[in-house]
Amino acid sequence: MSGLGQEIAVAIVTGLLQGCVYALVALGIVLVFRASGVFNFAQAEFGTTGLFAAYAALTLWGWSYTWAIAFGLGVAVAMGLLTERLVVHPLRNASRVTVLVGTAGVALAAIGIQFWQFNDTLIMTMPRIVDSFFLVPVIGAPVTVQQLITLGVLVVASVTLALFFRSPAGLTIQAAQQEPTAAELVGISVRRVSMLTWAMAALLGGLAGILSGPNLTFTAGFLSFGAGRALLPGFMAAVLAGMRSMPGAVAGGLTVGVVEQMGTLSMMIEIPGARAMLLFGFLLVVLMVRPQGIFVPRTAAAA
Repeated sequence: MSGLGQEIAVAIVTGLLQGCVYALVALGIVLVFRASGVFNFAQAEFGTTGLFAAYAALTLWGWSYTWAIAFGLGVAVAMGLLTERLVVHPLRNASRVTVLVGTAGVALAAIGIQFWQFNDTLIMTMPRIVDSFFLVPVIGAPVTVQQLITLGVLVVASVTLALFFRSPAGLTIQAAQQEPTAAELVGISVRRVSMLTWAMAALLGGLAGILSGPNLTFTAGFLSFGAGRALLPGFMAAVLAGMRSMPGAVAGGLTVGVVEQMGTLSMMIEIPGARAMLLFGFLLVVLMVRPQGIFVPRTAAAA
């Protein structure tokens, strides 16, 4: 394989693996938007908070890795439920911009608490679940087992969500999302549906944070603005999915990961901000050609 061809292949493999984290964040964003029309800027901080909780349980309190992960996911879900009850529900009759600002406030408050609680260890490292890697044959792309675990979790989460939304409980959520008044009349609690939706979104965020943390050193705001910075790519992936398609969110996350990694090629590396330029340029072209999203059929968008 030629030098440039190998670089492109490595960028694609690396981008797909990084895109798994973006896809998990995008799934949570799409889930909340479908349920309430809210652009949830706290989605990434569900993940960072869960990561900090797992880190504290594992390294500071001496818990096992399994219990630390369970605790981190539990904290993420609790944060999602509190956000729904204390911020989103009281603002249910406010404009979307007001609710958006409310979720951004939750994210900023979470980052402040992270700095406050971990100010003596501003840069942390989470041990990997399995600390080993291998090279993909022919391509030579380095792949860690941790990244493969993240890929596996994404596949399981995607299949589980697909099956869930075909079940009676999933159909109940969709009914409450589409016709909340009619759903209330037939005995469906829109309030419980909203809480369940936010809990599921927070769980997805927690998975993204805990699984990506061991690959990088992390600080407060890890998934929002730090080394993990999955919030903006996650939103881009959700936009590619038209903010409504679950399979589109997964495909969008993987696509954004690949496009971003193309900025690491040797011919682009000398251009400052090449990764961001490629990402925003790609999104701009997509929105100009298909404003409803690249993974949404035109008939569905029109409906």
